[in-house]
Amino acid sequence: MSSRFRFPIRLKILITFLCVITVVVSLIIVTMAKLFNTDKTTYIRDLASVIALHVAAEANSLLRGYHQKLRVFTEVVYNKKLSADRKRDIVAGLFRNFDEFVAVSVQQGGAEPLMVYDGKALKAAGLEKKDLTEYLKDNPLSPDRINAVPVYVENATITAQLPLLLVATTDVSPNDKTPVVITAMVRLDALLGLASRPSAFQAFIVDSEGVLIAHSDIDRVVQRASADWIPNLENLSAQNQLLGTTMEYEHEGNRMIGGFAGIKSSGLVSGVQIPKAAAYLTAKALLNDLVLLSLGLLIATAVVSVFLAHRLTRPLEKLTHAVRQVGKGHFDIFVESPSKDEIGVLSTSFNQMAVELRQRLQELRGAQAALVQSEKLSAFGQLSAGIAHEVKNPLAGILGHAQLCLRKLSKDDPMHKHINIIEHETKRCTEIITSLMKFARQEQVAYAPTDLNDVVKHAIAIVDHQLSLNQVQIQMHLADDLPEIDGNANQLQQVLINFAINAQQALDGKPGVVRVTTSKTDDGDVLLVFADNGPGIPEDIRENIFDPFFTTKPAGKGTGLGLSISYGIIKDHKGEITIESELGTGTAFVMKFPGIVDDIVVESSAA
Repeated sequence: MSSRFRFPIRLKILITFLCVITVVVSLIIVTMAKLFNTDKTTYIRDLASVIALHVAAEANSLLRGYHQKLRVFTEVVYNKKLSADRKRDIVAGLFRNFDEFVAVSVQQGGAEPLMVYDGKALKAAGLEKKDLTEYLKDNPLSPDRINAVPVYVENATITAQLPLLLVATTDVSPNDKTPVVITAMVRLDALLGLASRPSAFQAFIVDSEGVLIAHSDIDRVVQRASADWIPNLENLSAQNQLLGTTMEYEHEGNRMIGGFAGIKSSGLVSGVQIPKAAAYLTAKALLNDLVLLSLGLLIATAVVSVFLAHRLTRPLEKLTHAVRQVGKGHFDIFVESPSKDEIGVLSTSFNQMAVELRQRLQELRGAQAALVQSEKLSAFGQLSAGIAHEVKNPLAGILGHAQLCLRKLSKDDPMHKHINIIEHETKRCTEIITSLMKFARQEQVAYAPTDLNDVVKHAIAIVDHQLSLNQVQIQMHLADDLPEIDGNANQLQQVLINFAINAQQALDGKPGVVRVTTSKTDDGDVLLVFADNGPGIPEDIRENIFDPFFTTKPAGKGTGLGLSISYGIIKDHKGEITIESELGTGTAFVMKFPGIVDDIVVESSAA
């Protein structure tokens, strides 16, 4: 005998949780590592670009300042109003004010340059005037080369003790109008300070030919080393100062992330760089932490999943048993679930479903009883029609004999008065029976022009006697100029009879008044108001008053269909109905039907 292997749901939940957590944690580790590396790289690239822009902005400000100061020297040198001694004093004062200036020279054509210099600064660096003069001879500058950029600068460092920057400008000789080149040897301290400021990055400034002008390593500046590792240097030097560029490249065997910005006023390029491996140092530590965290999470998940599996399966087993009981028709079952999760919601919903099913069963039983009662009323109506037909024949004989007696008796005869009453009452009984038979007759619904006043009169004739016996007085206020409506008189009589019976039952044997009023509206519609002075309808049930099988009457005294049928008849007549009710005062049903408008054709002929 073979037994089928049972795979418990607890084990399924445990394996599912472990698999899901393993996959999720693995994806999280890989995704977070990638995102962290990407984010870190992006941050480094953005930071490199920002630092490069900052260095470029400060260097541009320094270089423009040097250029403006050099122009001041030029104006003093070529000022014809100043004597030679006065010029000498002013230049000496400028050297004191512009302490970063080491020497200023003026060179016209191929002639020997005229130079003013700071002797103390040169002596402290172990240099002489001839060293500067020889540098200018070995590196001649043409006006065209200088004028190619707003501020011309180049690395003029001769010794590491005094790193120098050459700043040049041009002018025209006032004597023979020939071009004159004016240069200044400026200390590189400020630019070297900019290059050494970023601590994590290596910063530098190069010219358009790739020669280092400033670098954190002073030896490279002295050697005028080339920054040949920078790609697209020519394009970078032409770049707008307000825009930064980041790129990755190889330098000395390392993958670097560099940020660059053009110094537009001088054609230089400021740059910062950092090894790309520095961006991954924190990522490795993060990866190790995530691996340890994932192992701990798997262990915790195994414990929690066993506990949750037990918590989940117990209520499910209870629900399974309860469902089977409901399937057998036992709706009075209740499932307890103290949890507030989805299982608790499911248990609450199940209990609510059981209650609603029990209520629906009671409602179905009530509806079945109402249908049985309705069928009884239908059978009673058919029997009443037969009885009315049988009663009508004797009444016809009584009426005929009464009329025959009236012909033979004179008006002065004492019997004339009594026979006259017999004739009148017999006619009234005949009219009531005729209306009742017409009302009870089954017929196809056909709409025709209908006088609503006639409908009211025939309906009241049917219920007048019953209402009178219950001390209910009927008052009719019917308009004379009432237009006809497109309707079915039999169905409209049913509506009024339903309202009249409801009013009588609402008064519950107490004296009361029922008022039926017809009138015409300004837009040609017909208003029919059926009002009583009964107890009124509570506000909380007015919205349900026309629902099928809705009734506030005790069992056996109402089916809850009368007002629902009346509402349907009014809607079929394209009418509207509203309820106006006040507790202790009474209720009014206000019905409005579209009136039939006669088409009037006016013909005119030409005179």
